[in-house]
Amino acid sequence: MKSIRPIVFFPPAILTLICLVYSLVDNAGFSSMATTANSWLLDKFGWLFSFGSLGFLVVVAAVFFSPLAKVKIGGQDAVPIMSDYNFFAITLCTTIAIGILFWGTAEPLYHYLYPPAGVGIEAASPQAVRFAMSTMFMHWTFTPYAIYTLPALVFSFAFYNMRKPFSLGSTLTPLLGDKATGTFGQVIDVLCLSALILGMAASLGTGILSLAGGLSYKYGLPNSPFMYWIIGAAIVGTFIFSAGSGLMKGIRVFSDINTKALFFVIVFVFLSGPTVYILQLGTEGFGEYLSTFFQRSLLTGAATFTPEKGIDGWAQGWTNFYFANWLAWSPITALFLGRLGYGHTVRKFLTYNFVLPAIFSGIWMAIFSGTSLKLELDGKGIAEQLARGPEYTGFAVLDNLPVSMIIIPVFLFCCFICFVTAADSNTNAMAGISTTGVSPEAPEPKLPLKIIWGCIVGMVAVVMISASGIDGIKTLSNLGGLPALFIELALLVVLVMIMKNPSKYDVHKKDYDDAGRVISKITRFKKP
Repeated sequence: MKSIRPIVFFPPAILTLICLVYSLVDNAGFSSMATTANSWLLDKFGWLFSFGSLGFLVVVAAVFFSPLAKVKIGGQDAVPIMSDYNFFAITLCTTIAIGILFWGTAEPLYHYLYPPAGVGIEAASPQAVRFAMSTMFMHWTFTPYAIYTLPALVFSFAFYNMRKPFSLGSTLTPLLGDKATGTFGQVIDVLCLSALILGMAASLGTGILSLAGGLSYKYGLPNSPFMYWIIGAAIVGTFIFSAGSGLMKGIRVFSDINTKALFFVIVFVFLSGPTVYILQLGTEGFGEYLSTFFQRSLLTGAATFTPEKGIDGWAQGWTNFYFANWLAWSPITALFLGRLGYGHTVRKFLTYNFVLPAIFSGIWMAIFSGTSLKLELDGKGIAEQLARGPEYTGFAVLDNLPVSMIIIPVFLFCCFICFVTAADSNTNAMAGISTTGVSPEAPEPKLPLKIIWGCIVGMVAVVMISASGIDGIKTLSNLGGLPALFIELALLVVLVMIMKNPSKYDVHKKDYDDAGRVISKITRFKKP
């Protein structure tokens, strides 16, 4: 208790518990309040979610080709704390992995059957198939990983190269000066911590629904609140065990196993599914994704407004929902992902946090979304399972493939471990930001704080899905994304400032020449 930062720890913890009690005592009133707030948020700020997310992608891409890309995080003498493969595996499994497992087969059917009103596409038409596939690339590849990567890179540079405290507020030092590490900085930490609690609870709820749906679909177990509590307790217990073993043990082992399982599943579905159709539709969908990228990135639905019906809610319910969800996760997740960058150049950090995971996610969507759409077009009744709930569609798709009795348990295992690794990393970051004494030399926060945050998030997730299902999860995600949006916009400005003159903010001055340009280790040794 002596090491807790009270201003950062207690407000989000108490606020979360109040909301939890409110939802238990008067779920209808809580749901009405949350739904009203959510509708207001998306109506007033949907355009900013769209513009902001596009801006994050543009800036991250610009950094990759800028002189800042040559900077080594931690200085030229810094040595990476893990192998390149472990770096990739942990990044992949701690960001949006559970999302691609849950939505990879269900979401394209929604877009195929219910396309937005403003794009002039007839439902269940060939154009709707192509639209559905291109939308999966839009929602699950480079834009979401840019949202995660930008704050992670700024934190990594601030923590290791600027030698600032383990805090999100300190990342704003180039913009705010000393205010960033004072009370104002703690307020930033409170906002981000509150956002992550909501976003993480939403993601945990998605994982619980997916596991419960699989157990119900394949083994006939009841898909009920009691099952949600059992699954939630199992997930929380496992990631607490993992968190107790430290970064280089539990999460490294789990992410290694999970990544290999994901590759096994993706190869199996590609070879046993409609392989040629996957390649054809994936190619066609990716072409449409590229040709309509800017238009789709900034789609708000405003052009569909009518006095009778208002604005078509497709963009708010899908694209802006995803942007808000990832934004809710991204600032606190940055504290964890940023630690992994030690000893790597900025370009390599971007490669393993941005480029490779986005490519993997795109391949996953091409295979799973393409298979789901082809089975529906073949009359296999996948949409009928979607009507039961999106948690059933993935298992219905796998059930139509050979040896489903083997691949479905592997898929369930991936769902479970994906969230364990994500929860482990984020409770690690939540505990770290709630306490003092975390530094590059002593990066691990105390285990009791990890347990406390894990239990709080688990309770919020189970209560929300028991009371409101997937709609409650969406509401939680959106509300957590608003404060994170403004913080990440500020971090975008900070990253541009660092990119323009990295030597101004880097304590490792020997890594720059007299003009302030980044120099490599090889170039420096060649000089007399």
